[in-house]
Amino acid sequence: MKRRDFIKMVSASPLVFPTTSLFSAQQTSLQQWNSYRLTYQVDLPAMGKKARIWLPLPDTNDTAFQFTQGSVWNGNAKKAEFSHINGTTFPVFTAEWHGSGPRSVTVNSIIKTTDRSTDLKNHVTNGKAITPSHIKRFLHPAKKMPLDGIVRKTAVSIIQNAGARTALEQARAIFDWIIDNTRHDETVPGRGKGDIEFMLSNNMLSGKCADLNSLFVGLTRAMGIPARHQYGIRLNESKVHASLGSFGDISKAQHCRAEFYLHDLGWIPVDPADVCEVIQKENLLPNHPKITSLRENLFGFWEMNWLTFNHAEDITLSRDSIAGTLPFFMFPHAEIDDLLLDSLDPVKFSYKITSAELIGTGARF
Repeated sequence: MKRRDFIKMVSASPLVFPTTSLFSAQQTSLQQWNSYRLTYQVDLPAMGKKARIWLPLPDTNDTAFQFTQGSVWNGNAKKAEFSHINGTTFPVFTAEWHGSGPRSVTVNSIIKTTDRSTDLKNHVTNGKAITPSHIKRFLHPAKKMPLDGIVRKTAVSIIQNAGARTALEQARAIFDWIIDNTRHDETVPGRGKGDIEFMLSNNMLSGKCADLNSLFVGLTRAMGIPARHQYGIRLNESKVHASLGSFGDISKAQHCRAEFYLHDLGWIPVDPADVCEVIQKENLLPNHPKITSLRENLFGFWEMNWLTFNHAEDITLSRDSIAGTLPFFMFPHAEIDDLLLDSLDPVKFSYKITSAELIGTGARF
């Protein structure tokens, strides 16, 4: 049985993107847009009587740096659909099989991206500005990211030691503190857990992007500055640094980034975890000239050889899912009867994620 279903199709023109004031400070014109095809190939084990899968898809809430042109699937699932993560507008593909036998599905998505940067040099703080109501939820705690206790205490200490007064200065102080005081740990499974209270309470200041960028988000929120993660996956090689890219087989290339919100400028892209990764992989000191340059580069800039899936927190994929509440969703998730498959092991899970760059009428694989 084969089925095809489209969730969205927009113009392929590189000039189609929102132009609201939210993006007024972003570079939104005369930029190079790149097109990619993201492909999931899933072949689940034939054991058990019922199998289900959930796949995170490229965000369909188009921005000035990413928009999705459509997704399509085919396979032998008894039931499949493109829908949204519960309580959000973020897309997810779900499929279900009953009985034994082969279980396969392929999902393709087409995405366009362009590098994102914000000019922070001439920003003037408006001390009387009021946080918009739709932004206030990014000041709330999450299950693994409380904003009181040691998180608040650490944030205040960072700000006081740096003498930071404005929201921009405070966000930068936290960004620099993470680079100076944490380290990328290649041995951590997946992308980490993002349990910042545990990290701070036990002085275990190491991990991967979900850990280190969660520190940025939590510490920044604790100071009353809206902040959030963006969970996604790398699509292409990096022009910034070789370790910050992936192409072709990207099954293990998931990566989360961070943003903080400034009045009049909107969301500002940052990625202290990537700076820490370069420090670790090149065995450099945080004050090395190469790292000093990278600090400036990744505070207000995202190289869009990456796409975002969502910024959902504490989510439930299904009311009857045995996984319960997930802190984030950027890996494929599957369940067979009462067995939860290991999302961090593509081989045993039996999935593969690939990227292809679309150039003209052809593609680079």
